[in-house]
Amino acid sequence: MGKTITRRFGIMVPQIILLSILVFLLAKQMPGDALTGLLDPSVDPAVIESQREKLGLNNPWHIQYWDWITKAIQGDFGQSFRFKMPVLDLIGERISNTVWLSLATLILTYLIAIPLGITSGRYNDTLSDRLITGYTYLGFAAPLFIFALLMLWLFGFKIGWFPTSGSVTPGLEPGTLAFVISKMYHLLLPATSMALITTVTTVQLLRSEIIDIKHRDFIHTARAKGASESRIYNRHILRNALLPIAAFFGYELTGLIGGTIFIESIFSYPGMGELFFSSILLRDFSVMITIILLYGIASILGALVSDLILGLIDPRIRIK
Repeated sequence: MGKTITRRFGIMVPQIILLSILVFLLAKQMPGDALTGLLDPSVDPAVIESQREKLGLNNPWHIQYWDWITKAIQGDFGQSFRFKMPVLDLIGERISNTVWLSLATLILTYLIAIPLGITSGRYNDTLSDRLITGYTYLGFAAPLFIFALLMLWLFGFKIGWFPTSGSVTPGLEPGTLAFVISKMYHLLLPATSMALITTVTTVQLLRSEIIDIKHRDFIHTARAKGASESRIYNRHILRNALLPIAAFFGYELTGLIGGTIFIESIFSYPGMGELFFSSILLRDFSVMITIILLYGIASILGALVSDLILGLIDPRIRIK
């Protein structure tokens, strides 16, 4: 497995280089540049042009890319034009909120999806299965941002059970119990809103796997040998049905990190998603490119994590 990890990391290097080039080129194709909207339109165009020349915005794209990537390798991703601070410092202030939101969503997703998927698959074509399947159909049909807005209006503004913005109550001292409780309280509604939608894929996948596996020959053989139903489901059906869920784990985690862009914007939650969205609107290219690159690296690592998990839990396909 060590050789496989080393080989996969070797493959990741050209993937990340290609990703960085594509991201840089796509960002440069956007209308305007980093100075757009920051300077008064009444300023002399010659002054604006001199600023662009000073910042290297008039250089060919390959020169701009080389200047950016050489500094990025050294840990310098530039400075945010909006916040007037290094990009890494800015992202460092936000990334923890996004990670906690993604982890909370992932935990809630599996707490909801696994019991529902097992119930729906084991008792298929019953009333409980139809109710669960109906919920998944509604989840597939409902756009995430529409559902999140509904949850915010109902539980945030209408009933008032949860805060409608921020990640913690202002004035609390970091590290205290009240601070931790406030952090959890603020992320509960956005995490639940995202989990109730993202869970439907896992429910349907688990249901389909259970229905397929419980009709295979080795299950009939186990029943013929007198094995109890609980043993059959726990040792044979469920163990095999969870393999695709485990294989999808890494992709789902990185997908949640990307999906927080909408959730954080709707709930005014100060994470990387909200920062990314505002950076696009304000043409803060340094921040935008860095965040996309981080998302891409996270997706590549997620694929590796999924392969490793699948190899650990299934000896038949173990990575060597």
